[in-house]
Amino acid sequence: MTLSGNHILLVIPAFHGYGDSIAGALRRAGHDVTVHAYDANTTLGAKVRTKLVHELPSRFGSRAGELARQRTQTARAVAAVAASRADVVITVKGDGLGTGYWEAVDASGARQLLWLYDELARMDLDDEVLTSRPSIVSYSPHDVAALRDRGLRVGHVLDAHDHTVPFTPVPSDEVVFIGARYPDRTRLLTALHERGVPVRAYGRDWSRHPVDRARTWQLSRPDVPSARGVDRPTAYGLTAGAVAALNSHTDQDGFTMRTFELPGTGSLQLIDRPDVEALYEPGREVLVFSGVDELAALCERARADRGWAREIAERGRARTLAEHTFDHRVPLLEDAWA
Repeated sequence: MTLSGNHILLVIPAFHGYGDSIAGALRRAGHDVTVHAYDANTTLGAKVRTKLVHELPSRFGSRAGELARQRTQTARAVAAVAASRADVVITVKGDGLGTGYWEAVDASGARQLLWLYDELARMDLDDEVLTSRPSIVSYSPHDVAALRDRGLRVGHVLDAHDHTVPFTPVPSDEVVFIGARYPDRTRLLTALHERGVPVRAYGRDWSRHPVDRARTWQLSRPDVPSARGVDRPTAYGLTAGAVAALNSHTDQDGFTMRTFELPGTGSLQLIDRPDVEALYEPGREVLVFSGVDELAALCERARADRGWAREIAERGRARTLAEHTFDHRVPLLEDAWA
């Protein structure tokens, strides 16, 4: 269902600029879009203030900093709602916003959509807010089923790839991972490194740079070759040029953005989810592993037979561009807010 010509306010975390990707797809479908990144810190001063005023108190067990941040973010989001006079308000995640924001959206008269691109178990979203939303979409099949059982209007919308982001492949002999550091990811990358597989992890959780240690409030790092965090175009280039790119979900239910971004940029995706077969054909478009031994063997084959690896990556890219871009998700969003 296509509803062209809506003025849309997209209220979304600043995380890696995904707001611009979603807005671009909506604009290509004929909508006018304003993006409000509710947690953006656009200056060095704002970033330092967030660390000292909002995050530091929580390190000592106080919620004062988090509550202050929520008040600030909520006030800005309320002002954005008032200024936009939007036909549709799409709130992505939104668990950093207080009740004043949701009241402002309700009072605006705009059609609404809450887009959960994280699992509810990992969010701090007030249940009263959740159950009062007129329409919800989520990437998590588990959450969709649970919310439907509660009588809510909810749809399943997968994450996606932004095919419009320009990037330049950076050829390397490494298997790369870009993202947050979780125990299972640490275990896999450490095991590959110990077996002599060239690997590199990118991100502030992995980086040994003093600034990144300070930003994450952590001094220790695993024994894995690492580098600082990168923006999305750089990440696309690094994974596209690497031998292969790791995508570890650990205990997540839905499929992450990387599931679509890696093949979308021509990367050879190594993924730990056999149920990816609903989206890509294992062995032809992506490679699925079930443990360290299988993962290491796939890495070694990809290094030894670049032609084989390249053919799989190219088929994965073709599938992504045909079925898994943000443009493909827009009709689902339009149906959800209608």
